[in-house]
Amino acid sequence: MKFFPSIFLLLIVTVLLTCTKITKAQAPTRKEKDGLQLFLTSDSTTYLKFLGTLQVWLRYTQNNPGSGLQYPGNSSFYPENETFDIGIRRARFQLFGPIHKRLFFYSQFGINNFNSQSTRKQGAFFHDLVVELNAIERCLSIGGGLTGWSGLSRYASPSVAGSLMYDVPLYQQATNDITDQFLRKFSVYAKGKIKKLDYRAALSKPMPVQTASIPTDTSFNTSFYNVSVFSPNPPQWQSQAYFNWEFLDEESNLTPYTVGSYLGKKRVFNLGAGFIHQSKAMRHEKNANEIVTTDMLLWSADAFLDYALDREKQTAVTVYACYSDYDFGPNYSRSLGVMNSVNASNNPTIQKFSGYGNAFPMYGSGQIVYLQTAYLFKHDFLKSLGTLQVYADGMLADYEVLNDPMLVWDAGVNWLIRGQGAKLSFNYQNRPVFQYNASNYSGSELKGERRGMFVLQLQAAF
Repeated sequence: MKFFPSIFLLLIVTVLLTCTKITKAQAPTRKEKDGLQLFLTSDSTTYLKFLGTLQVWLRYTQNNPGSGLQYPGNSSFYPENETFDIGIRRARFQLFGPIHKRLFFYSQFGINNFNSQSTRKQGAFFHDLVVELNAIERCLSIGGGLTGWSGLSRYASPSVAGSLMYDVPLYQQATNDITDQFLRKFSVYAKGKIKKLDYRAALSKPMPVQTASIPTDTSFNTSFYNVSVFSPNPPQWQSQAYFNWEFLDEESNLTPYTVGSYLGKKRVFNLGAGFIHQSKAMRHEKNANEIVTTDMLLWSADAFLDYALDREKQTAVTVYACYSDYDFGPNYSRSLGVMNSVNASNNPTIQKFSGYGNAFPMYGSGQIVYLQTAYLFKHDFLKSLGTLQVYADGMLADYEVLNDPMLVWDAGVNWLIRGQGAKLSFNYQNRPVFQYNASNYSGSELKGERRGMFVLQLQAAF
């Protein structure tokens, strides 16, 4: 699998041969959405733009069996069968723009997942710090830094302010906070458009698993063989790419973050495919004292349709479908609970695969099918109060460590008061509960034990 880095040399050669005679400039997307803008030159070709997004969650959660609270200095365990909580899902501020006709600057600063269980005075941090050179207009830009230019799939780098639902499909951020920082990686990347083809490719230096904000177990389960974990050794370079054919309207690639809905303003139909590969990323114990190191290879193919049915009324349908094949090594799995409102479990058989609170086995070695769909009512459906957008999604995963398929689904409605700038989303999520089978290291869904979660999200963006 050592041939992957050669794709970047081949890509650059192809771009140079294809685009030498193309001189059409890509216009800066100054009207993507509102924001504060400072022009640096009189002809308005160079500027800095400042944007902000705040997402607040009000939530009711039916917690996984055995969930509860434990605090340092207090040995007691406090059961929490259900939880009402409030939290800051995201607060983000972006400063970016072409500061020269061939030089683009991008930065993003903020916090994620700040609630009553978080460390107080939680520090905000830089999500992105990028400088980019426009090598060939439209066809090739080369950049580097801490960046979200990632391969794999459309929502491996989602626009959180422009998402269709209350949240994005996080399973596509496959190594989130394990070897990256909320999907961002130290990378050098190339991106551009060649006719209808939109592409991105990157070489990334993953972060060591030992520095993850949430501790990641790199030790073996001594009771079972063939259970993969991330390697504690210095990480190898990671290669990734995503190729996207735009059949109808063209999307902006000014930043890596992809929009979930254009709210009736575009007619977009894309087919895409991508991968992420890292040599010697994983390891497992095949037999007693026989340690096997394996590559991590993830790939996906997807389709995105966001179609304005009536451009004047701005009614629209949105459909997104994705098939993914994740190979983290044998029997790998990882549970995740977004902005969890509890912090402990007294049920080890549930904790093993499902986790506590609102967690479920989001990642694993196996295949995933994901479908997202929505309908947008006309722009004045609620007169001066805006309009509504109803949506639903489903994630069906066949992870090899689980005896049963894992199905998580959501349904909800967006109240678009001022587009994505002032939005209220109400969402219901239904998830499974898996129980650990200690006889053969596997998980089985507890029938009749599925759990629900209601989220009311208020979003303000400018």
